[in-house]
Amino acid sequence: MAHIATRDALSILDAAHPLPPLATFALRVAVVTTKWAQRSRTRKALAQLDEHLLRDVGLDRRTAHREACRMFWQG
Repeated sequence: MAHIATRDALSILDAAHPLPPLATFALRVAVVTTKWAQRSRTRKALAQLDEHLLRDVGLDRRTAHREACRMFWQG
């Protein structure tokens, strides 16, 4: 959902007042960096969940471990 909102926000910015190329690049770097940081935090949190909480979100330990071991840049 955040990806869709980010894409929509960038589209609105581009349509309303086109940004200079350097500002567009900086904004895209900021969006990607934020996305990577969020992935890293959520994967670390996933690795710390106990069996009960994993069942609540519909995951088994093996699937959670596999996801938690992925690198932050892997979508």
